[in-house]
Amino acid sequence: MDAHVWMGSRQVVTQSYNERLSPYDGRVVSRAAECSADDARQALIIAQNASKIAKKVALHQRCAWLLDVASKLKEQREEFARVLCDEVGKPITYARIEVDRCIETITLSAETMRTMHGESINTDAMPSGRAAHAYWRREAAGVVVAITPFNFPLNLVAHKLAPALVAGNAVVLKPTPEAPLCAYKLAQLFIESPYATPDALSVVYGDAEVGSALVGSDIPRVISFTGSVGVGNIITRSAGIKKISLELGGNAATYIDTSADLEYAAARCAIGAFVNSGQVCISLQRIYVDSSVYDEFALKMAEATSKLVVGSPYNDDTFLGPLINDEAASRAMSWVESAIEEGARALTPPRCEGRIFYPCVMADVTESMKIVCEEVFAPIVSLVRVDGIDDAITRMNNSPYGLQFSVFTNNLSHATKAIDELDAGGVVINDMPTLRFDIQPYGGVKLSGVGREGPRFAIEEFTEIKSIVIL
Repeated sequence: MDAHVWMGSRQVVTQSYNERLSPYDGRVVSRAAECSADDARQALIIAQNASKIAKKVALHQRCAWLLDVASKLKEQREEFARVLCDEVGKPITYARIEVDRCIETITLSAETMRTMHGESINTDAMPSGRAAHAYWRREAAGVVVAITPFNFPLNLVAHKLAPALVAGNAVVLKPTPEAPLCAYKLAQLFIESPYATPDALSVVYGDAEVGSALVGSDIPRVISFTGSVGVGNIITRSAGIKKISLELGGNAATYIDTSADLEYAAARCAIGAFVNSGQVCISLQRIYVDSSVYDEFALKMAEATSKLVVGSPYNDDTFLGPLINDEAASRAMSWVESAIEEGARALTPPRCEGRIFYPCVMADVTESMKIVCEEVFAPIVSLVRVDGIDDAITRMNNSPYGLQFSVFTNNLSHATKAIDELDAGGVVINDMPTLRFDIQPYGGVKLSGVGREGPRFAIEEFTEIKSIVIL
């Protein structure tokens, strides 16, 4: 099926299309319209005009719009899951979970917007003030540019579209080239809804040229991007004076305390490290284990990993499918081989069949190795010995990233210490750092980015505060 351009509410059939091949078996699974910088600029002009109307649309209609999309998405759950499976190789069971989460994200955005409000201000609170009718409220920012990644190509699109549209903005979406049909079909539900604001959503496809035209334009007020640090740096330099929300990935870590339930911790760490083939911004990459329980935990971790089902993403029992492309698989193997040459041990044998990279647990790892100090974005996890909670926190914080960390412990003081001292956007106690609830604020510090997602917090990113005084 073809993913056409959406120029506002008008579908455009272009002359050239790019094929998307399945990362699992190489079949052509979709075709995306080939767009230019001029297409991006045209979409922005349409959005600019639509934004003037969108902000005036009654809130109840905007909420009805989102709820209609959520309802239609629920009806087409299996179809959307299949597209996810086709385009990015996501195992079908987890593709269905992503569709369900997308429905929740859209629904929650509508419910949240109903309760977003300003407040009155006591202007006579200080001697320099005087009595007045004063308050503040939130208003739509205007035009939002949303740029999304391949690893959750449905739910992460929803995390940008739903809050931005329900807040009264117009949006230009540039989805990942790896999953164009997924984004096209979701956009179609928004655009063809009877409650839709005309022209409030456009979709263009492409890489650097299209992205640069969107980001560098004076039309958008907000840029919302999820992707790499390198591209995030380019956006920051070229965007100019705009609101910028960047989720740039991480190098998630956990600490296994002596008081932890090692069986439970190993089982959860195996999920956290290898779900979605490790292609998650908060995928568990570093496990710092107290020296006194290191050997026991390493054994349990290897056992838990060996139970994971690897294979065709179309099988219901498959946990781990292919990586997104050949380059990702080649990089993963080279990093493992490099670590072994430097003295690390593979507790599960390194194995790659096509783009399927089998989950790999590495021991005796040092923090100078790439598989620890850089974001691997593959099913590889490293075990590192530490001497207690203080040593673990120091090492976990010794990273340019700070998205999410976790600690497995039954020691309350250790849990409190971790919450207070870990330098990250999120801290999880007694579960994997890969845990994310869509309702919560989500984002990081340091190179992991700026701004927060989650419907309430994204709405704050996509709105401006206006202060009013009536005398």
